[in-house]
Amino acid sequence: MADVLVKLEGVRKVFGGVTAVQDVSLDVYGGEFFSLLGPSGSGKTTCLRMIAGFEAPSSGRILLQGDDVSALPPYERDVNTVFQDYALFPHMSVAQNVEYGLKVKRVPRDERRGRVAGALESVQLEAFGKRKPGDLSGGQRQRVALARALVNEPEVLLLDEPLGALDLKLRQQMQVELKSIQESAGITFIYVTHDQEEALTMSDRLAVMNGGRIEQVGTPSEVYEQPSTSFVAGFVGVSNVLSGPAARSITGDESDFTIRPEKIVMSEPGAPLGNAGDCTAKGRITDISYLGAFTRYTVGLDNGGQLVVTRQNSQVATDGSEGERGRSVVLTWAKENNRPLANDNGTTRRDGEPGKETS
Repeated sequence: MADVLVKLEGVRKVFGGVTAVQDVSLDVYGGEFFSLLGPSGSGKTTCLRMIAGFEAPSSGRILLQGDDVSALPPYERDVNTVFQDYALFPHMSVAQNVEYGLKVKRVPRDERRGRVAGALESVQLEAFGKRKPGDLSGGQRQRVALARALVNEPEVLLLDEPLGALDLKLRQQMQVELKSIQESAGITFIYVTHDQEEALTMSDRLAVMNGGRIEQVGTPSEVYEQPSTSFVAGFVGVSNVLSGPAARSITGDESDFTIRPEKIVMSEPGAPLGNAGDCTAKGRITDISYLGAFTRYTVGLDNGGQLVVTRQNSQVATDGSEGERGRSVVLTWAKENNRPLANDNGTTRRDGEPGKETS
């Protein structure tokens, strides 16, 4: 495994009487695409700003390549930041925008021109050097901002929700391009987003944040398939949480567990079931949502609680929702797909709360 490039040790940040980040410890390895994922107010942007040097931690340390940089200003750290609003100079050409940081560092002209050309080529804008930012689309302006950061050849590139202002289709396209650029450049990316799809699509690893704390760190598949808390289960994708009597009727234990909707098979009563030892539950369909690629069913369970089930629309679907509501069904799934959930202190929850969907 690569060496730790960025390390946060017990970092805490207080604004007035409000604690925005609480005792965050984190390792980011050289060359990885690492995301900080969480809702507004979770502390992810504050963590990024402390790594960049725009904010100083109230306590704890931030290390870059093993050196404590907690008290250093941004210009003395080998990092660059890309913001959501691009922050381009409107009166300068694209090439001049990209070149600006190199001129400040007094890099010789010939070297500047070569590095600017290389940076623009890396973001597929080599033919746009003479244009002004106002002549470009949102996606093109975002690439200029990225090229301006890459041209400085930083050890770490920090990205604060850079795709947030783009429409859905362009955002999805830029996700693929950003990951490709990161892999080609070999630079460590630390990416802040509230969009779970972005984090799952691009990240080598991610940290899910909530209330100023890290709830879970892992690869996209680990965080999605094995959420450690009910918050992670609900925030990353759509999940079902069952607890109390509803959980006991299925597993024999009232401890909370989560099961993803796509893991559940919905069948007619009396239909052949799965393997021995599978979890089963009976209920009635209470709601149906057609979502294009798949249909989502909400099933009220006979023993309390509810489960959401998704079915892929592999054939042409019709709107038969009125006839489906109220129909009795049997739900089955492999027991190994159940994931226990824990409190913040790491203990298994036993709050007796009825089953619910989180999203």
